[in-house]
Amino acid sequence: MADYAITLQDVERAASTIQGQVLRTPLVPAPRLSQMTGATVCVKHENMQPTGSFKERGAVNKLESLTPEERKRGVIAMSAGNHAQAVAYHARRLGIPATIVMPESAPLVKAENTRAYGARVILYGETLYESAHRVREIIEAEGLVLVHPYDDPKVMAGQGTIAMEMLADAPDLDQIIVPIGGGGLISGITIAAKAIKPSIEIIGVEAALYPSFLNAIRGENQPIGGQTLAEGIAVKTVGQLPLPIVRDLVSDIISVEEPLIERAVNAYATLQRTMAEGAGAAGLAAMLAQPERFEGKRVGLVLCGGNIDARILASVMVRELERDDRIASFRITSNDRPGLLGRVASLLGQLGANILEVSHGRLYLDVPAKGVSIDITIETRDRAHTLEVFESLKAEGLDPRRLDSRCLSETAY
Repeated sequence: MADYAITLQDVERAASTIQGQVLRTPLVPAPRLSQMTGATVCVKHENMQPTGSFKERGAVNKLESLTPEERKRGVIAMSAGNHAQAVAYHARRLGIPATIVMPESAPLVKAENTRAYGARVILYGETLYESAHRVREIIEAEGLVLVHPYDDPKVMAGQGTIAMEMLADAPDLDQIIVPIGGGGLISGITIAAKAIKPSIEIIGVEAALYPSFLNAIRGENQPIGGQTLAEGIAVKTVGQLPLPIVRDLVSDIISVEEPLIERAVNAYATLQRTMAEGAGAAGLAAMLAQPERFEGKRVGLVLCGGNIDARILASVMVRELERDDRIASFRITSNDRPGLLGRVASLLGQLGANILEVSHGRLYLDVPAKGVSIDITIETRDRAHTLEVFESLKAEGLDPRRLDSRCLSETAY
């Protein structure tokens, strides 16, 4: 193997260092995800770590390498959330002062958790790039030790321990799918997995809005930036130490769009009964994007983090119900006469549809002066049930018009 920043021996030493300090997470069979994707899937549940992500592995390995003088000075890191929490949690446990610089857009739950672990939290800039600039200023002023989230051999080696555990539990894996941000996770996993089992394929996944490694490896200039559910891998600048490892040893990098990331988050919650943040679900999103790439293979998914805001998770799950036509909205326009709403409600009840929301509109200009419009949102069993409801309403002469999520008729544009 070429001369890279880390070797299998570095990962093995990291495994010894973090043993007893970081949870050895389970590799769990996922029969319903397997049915969904056509592959034999098992999931590495790094969301079960105390801070909810794999970042603890690299953080502990780095912190344990510090000299007594460096520990006294304290450490600093920039992070959108998971690295922040991991460094803060284990720095407090090891008696090391910690400062974390986070983008102002970092999820509230991650910022608050980081403070709760005892770190000094500084919100600065819109992106990690701007946060990194502030980190450099603080290091120069205060002499703190940088714990980089991905461009550090100790951090990379710590993350690589995931591959050792996965192949110890499932040596017959054909592929491991890994979300890619700055590259610390996939580079560590790749070095360990390829040394243990050279035939294994490592496949990376990037959010379509942040194709940083695809640009770096292919020499492309795709635009980078935007609001993504996978903020944990929303990185504009790739790690210089991980880059050659990814370029030489990773079999493929798949770019996934936001709707598939949402679908994967929902699938983890409803089918695997576990929490996955957007970045954590990116591997499953890749399988949904290119099912033919994985069909019939034994696939290990790294569920790298589960720190998703409860409100966002609820929104994602409702949006998936809408995509599956299990929640549908429609408008009925008719003469404003007593009993209309009761008639509609009775019919929906007979059809087994659950009414979630109703609103009347008498002042819309597209409604006759003596008319009324009723907007109704219902919950059904599935798409076929929704179609049955609409056909029945039409048969009763009610002529429902389907509304999309913006409350516009689907046929109005």
